[in-house]
Parts: sequence; structure tokens; C-alpha cells
Amino acid sequence: QVQLVESGGGLVQTGGSLRLSCAASGGTFSSYAMGWFRQAPGKEREFVAAISWSGGSTYYADSVKGRFTISRDNAKNTVYLQMNSLKPDDTAVYYCAASRTYSGTYSYRYDYWGQGTQVTVAS
Repeated sequence: QVQLVESGGGLVQTGGSLRLSCAASGGTFSSYAMGWFRQAPGKEREFVAAISWSGGSTYYADSVKGRFTISRDNAKNTVYLQMNSLKPDDTAVYYCAASRTYSGTYSYRYDYWGQGTQVTVAS
């Protein structure tokens, strides 16, 4: 059983930056692909970014490509999401997720989820 704990959310002005972290425990972190998803009020959860087990492959939603960067440090059992040039539309609860077999965009393919961290971008 893998436990995931997100941190780093908060309130930021348009154009600002935040770095989210997701610390994993209870499993072999390097054997899991990791993803970030977000859910805004009244909307469905959507894919943001994903990274393969080794970190050699990354994937991004078109809406964040060029602004967000996903990375991982397997020695620290942590995955990061660097968010730059933030927009009000980025306001959401951000979740990290882990999968032993999948590193794509479909949330149902992920096995473990964190509790989420709120990101609010003020206009």
C-alpha cells in the first residue's frame, strides 16, 4: 500500500509560480509511474502531467505544456510539479497519483491517490 501526501499549494497571483511536492511511502517508489491531476469546483478531475518510473518520459496536458514541469527524485521518494506562469484557470485541487503499470492520462488507471492540495490563482 502506497501513501501519497501532497504539499506546496497556496494562493498566488496571475503569472506567479508554485512548486508542488508529493511524498510517497509504503512502497518501492521507483517502481511506480506518477501523475498529477486537478479538479476545479464543478468540473471533472483532469490530467495535468505524468512521469515514467525512471523519469525518462514525461507527458503533459496541452493546457499546461510549456508552463508546468513534472520531475521526480527517487532517492527522496518524491515527485514534483513546477508550475510557472499561472493563470486563474489553473485554480483547482491538485492530486498526485501512482501506478505500477501505467503512466498516461486516464485517472482510473492509477492505483493510489493523495488527499490533494489547493492551488488558487488570483486575477
